[in-house]
Amino acid sequence: MILPRALRHQRAITIMALVLLAVLAWTWIVAGAGMAMDPLVSIVPQSMSDIATPDMPMADMAMGDMPMADIPAPPIEGTSAWSGSRILLVMSMWWVMMIAMMLPAATPTILLYAKAVGASAHVSADGSNGAMSPATGAFLAGYLIVWGGFSVFATLLHMMLDATGLLSAMGMASQSRVLSAIVLIAAGAYQLSPLKEACLNHCRSPGQFLARHYRPGRLGGMRMGVIHGAYCVGCCWLLMALLFVGGVMNLAWIALLTLLVAAEKLLPWGRAVAIVAGLGCIGWGIAILVF
Repeated sequence: MILPRALRHQRAITIMALVLLAVLAWTWIVAGAGMAMDPLVSIVPQSMSDIATPDMPMADMAMGDMPMADIPAPPIEGTSAWSGSRILLVMSMWWVMMIAMMLPAATPTILLYAKAVGASAHVSADGSNGAMSPATGAFLAGYLIVWGGFSVFATLLHMMLDATGLLSAMGMASQSRVLSAIVLIAAGAYQLSPLKEACLNHCRSPGQFLARHYRPGRLGGMRMGVIHGAYCVGCCWLLMALLFVGGVMNLAWIALLTLLVAAEKLLPWGRAVAIVAGLGCIGWGIAILVF
């Protein structure tokens, strides 16, 4: 009975570690992610009617008519526009945001892997003494490293959109109806694609994923975490691009996308959720272009 008790203890420690990591990530986001922004302002979604069109430059808008999301954010102390420190800060913001949004949906796979490691690698011989096993920690690290790589790409895209004046300073939301429509329609179309379905099926089937990719030890755990992270990026990368539509620092939008990702991956009818969301995004994008 010693091994089952150790396994239960190890599972409890792993759950606590995952919850703590998610709570810390969300706390940092709610606090403004180091971007010198008021989190209460960020909670309010930017109205699509407030998004400027290409033929209505922001410079020509009167301050009295300028929506809150378009008021320039206070400068980050010690940084200039896209200095090295600001790039690192924005990259960190994206990475922590990805952790907050993706970790809840990945938790079942991480816990199943931790259970497999505890049963097959002998908890007492793994050096964990009832704590999170090194292999499970390596799995988590590999998963987060992949999202860190995605955050580098997101930061580069963020810089490009900001440099062209397509993002508002405060809410970091699209100021172009055309850009918003393109992102929404692209995200919606991808939701309906075979590639999305294939990646989502891997994310929705932790048992099949482990049966196919299981490797023991720290390196094995790291490899599996990277593979699982790659499937998750393949599943959700265009959903994450929707942050540029609703606002990268829009807490309500972040929470909504987090719930959508979790519903797709965890609910029995997750694929149907993805399809409905895809059709909704396409319809929204078309509506922006038409109206």
